[in-house]
Formats: sequence, C-alpha cells, structure tokens
Amino acid sequence: MTAAGFGFVGAMDKLGVDRRTYTSGEHKAFLDPFQPQKADETQFWQGVLDTTHRQFIASVKQGRGDRLKDKDHPELFSGLIWTGEQAVALGLVDGLGSASYVARDVIKEKDIVEYTVEESPFDRFSKKLGTSIAERIAMLVGFNGPSLR
Repeated sequence: MTAAGFGFVGAMDKLGVDRRTYTSGEHKAFLDPFQPQKADETQFWQGVLDTTHRQFIASVKQGRGDRLKDKDHPELFSGLIWTGEQAVALGLVDGLGSASYVARDVIKEKDIVEYTVEESPFDRFSKKLGTSIAERIAMLVGFNGPSLR
C-alpha cells in the first residue's frame, strides 16, 4: 500500500501565504499538505496502510492457497510490479488471457454480451466536423498552434 503527498509549508512561507482552514472536527484537515506534518497523524496513517497491507496479503494467500510461491519469494508482497509471465511463475494467476478468452474457453459461456458502445456514423462525422471547424476558426483568428523550428 502506498500514500503520497507534498508539503507546501516552506513554499507558502516564502510566498507569504497564510493558510486558513475551518473544520468541524479535530481531524477534518487530516494530512493537509499546506500544514506542517503532525507526528500523530503520520503514525495513524502508517497504521492504516500497514493494516490494509496485511489484509491484502491474507486475502491473496487465502484465495491462491498452495499455488502461491510466497515462501520462495519474500519480495512477493513488497510493492514490486510483476509481468504476466512472472505472475504465473509466482502463483499469483493461473494463466494469461483476455476476459473474452476466460468467458469463452475457461468458463465455457455461450452467450457473451458485448457492452462496448460503438459510435454511429453520424457521431463520428459530427466529431470530425467539429474538429475541422475549430481548426478553421483558430486559423482565422491567427492561432496556428506551436511550430517546430
């Protein structure tokens, strides 16, 4: 699990910007990047991340069972990214394939419903027409866009 943010306190001081925050609860401005970091909030958030990470690991281990190769690979839950082939070797997945492949060949579903919305010829034409009109207006008002030199 990861959480990231920025600390703008020094920049705000240099720019002479005052932060005004109005809240109805003690932690409503929790981890505000415009305020100095508070040790108790950082500790609390780290606890949330650690708990979530443990729950995630337990869920994956329960779901994958003996297929998971975590004992041989302690880095498995370290946050690294795995390719499909690596995921198969590590026991994270059973194989590689698309959703259509799984539905058709693994589950043997006969009636697959395709939910992809296709634009009508009129919609495609309208978009192209709108783009060409916008380009023409830009040329007429003198905006030719960036040029290479």
